[in-house]
This record gives sequence, structure tokens and C-alpha cells, in this order.
Amino acid sequence: MTARRRKAARILLLDGQDRILLFLGQDPAEPDETWWFTPGGGLEPGEGFREAAERELVEETGLRGVAFGPLVAYGTVSFSYQGQRYEQEQWFHLARTARTELDHSGMTEDEHAVLLGARWWTVDELRATAETVYPAGLADFLARLLAEGPPVDPVRL
Repeated sequence: MTARRRKAARILLLDGQDRILLFLGQDPAEPDETWWFTPGGGLEPGEGFREAAERELVEETGLRGVAFGPLVAYGTVSFSYQGQRYEQEQWFHLARTARTELDHSGMTEDEHAVLLGARWWTVDELRATAETVYPAGLADFLARLLAEGPPVDPVRL
């Protein structure tokens, strides 16, 4: 099966306590497997990474007025969704918010089918969990971001 290629904007959203927002999700075709992942999604035609990140964050969380920072990481991920293979180039924006109450009413039907929950995580909680978290290495990268600030150039995750 040929993989569908797409570009995606993802958000490392931190609250006032340096916790990161992650969603618990699943592929409806594989309901026994779950994982935690960052907000974000695919770029629409003519859209840049920043525009897509801002749009996706509002759709998925209802949060507006979020302070967006720089692109801090990038990577490529392969995954399957509803039997379709994807190759996704993704770029991660750092962002901060004082608000932590989420509103999922702007999500699409597909997003509602995938999203099982949301949680704000500390670095220590990420390091301690046995659950699957994407991107791999997120806890260590987040700890470095909090200690050193954003990298001069985005790093590969």
C-alpha cells in the first residue's frame, strides 16, 4: 500500500506550571491501542505551519490568544489510520497559555473519533509513564526546553 504524504503542524503547549498538553487517542480501526500525542494536524492548501498550528489549536482546544513561540523541533513519522498508511513531515511550535480549560466543540467528526481524553503532564509524569507518548523522546526534549529555552535551530525528534 502506498503511503499518503502530508505535512503537519504540531504544538508543544505549556501552561503556567510548565505542564504540556497531550491528547489520548486511538485509531478507530485499532481500538485496543492508545497513545498520547500533541495537538496539531495537517496543513490545508496554501497554509503555512504557523497558520495551521494556530487553527488546529483553536479547533482542538478552543484556546485563543495563545502565545506562540518559535519552531523548536521537526521530524517524520509513519503511521496507519483507518487502514491508510501515512508519511507525515511534522513541525513543532512552542506555545504557552495561562488557560487550561479545554473546549473540544470545534473538532471535526474524525478528531472526535480519535480523541479519548486530554491531560496536562509534567516532565516527571512523562518520564514515569508506561503509556505510549509521541513524539518519542518528548520528556527529555521538554526538560531541555524548560532548562535551556528554545534551540537556535529546530532539532530533529
